[in-house]
Amino acid sequence: MISAKSTFTVLALLLFVSLGCAENNPQKIKGGAMKLPEPRYSSKMSVEEALKSRRSIRSYKDTALSLNELAQLLWAAQGITAKWGGRTAPSAGATYPLEIYAVVGKVENLEAGLYHYNPQDHTITKQKTGDLRSALANAALGQTCVREAPIDLIFAARYERTTRRYRERGIRYVHMEIGHVGQNIYLQAEALGLGTVAIGAFYDDKVKKVLGIEEEPLYIMPVGKK
Repeated sequence: MISAKSTFTVLALLLFVSLGCAENNPQKIKGGAMKLPEPRYSSKMSVEEALKSRRSIRSYKDTALSLNELAQLLWAAQGITAKWGGRTAPSAGATYPLEIYAVVGKVENLEAGLYHYNPQDHTITKQKTGDLRSALANAALGQTCVREAPIDLIFAARYERTTRRYRERGIRYVHMEIGHVGQNIYLQAEALGLGTVAIGAFYDDKVKKVLGIEEEPLYIMPVGKK
């Protein structure tokens, strides 16, 4: 005879396991998008500690990132933080010209491929299947860190979103914005115990061809465990 207490314990364990599985697996929703785990808004590391410890890291362990880590990094880059659409990084006139892509090589419970981040609903959508890290590294002058990092984040600009309002001056504003986003990634990576580096040395046309995008690539940021 199973007691009521034992039955409750079993049910509680099953609920805990199911919640854990849901958190560590992308939840598919309509349109092929995959819902990411919700971001966390606190950590054991203060902003001041992250600023003090932040360095450019080009060597990473051969270890997969978790889906939670990928989700947290994407949110840090362009996540929504206000009901009216404000994001984690400032943007001139809230024009938000940047698009965020992730070349995934090794992320737990996520197939290798190219993914696009959708800030509005904190989802990713697969654009290409297969490990593109070597091809991306070749487009980035053969830099080893791009090839060996479990993920590479690519930040690309649609200048017209900002120049439509600010004309030629908008180009400068876009370049300011990519700096804000890059520092967000540095600090978030540090808080997660990860390493990253901002890379600007690459052939724009080759990167666009590898990813199959029309936007102008500005940064590649490989991320992995130190």
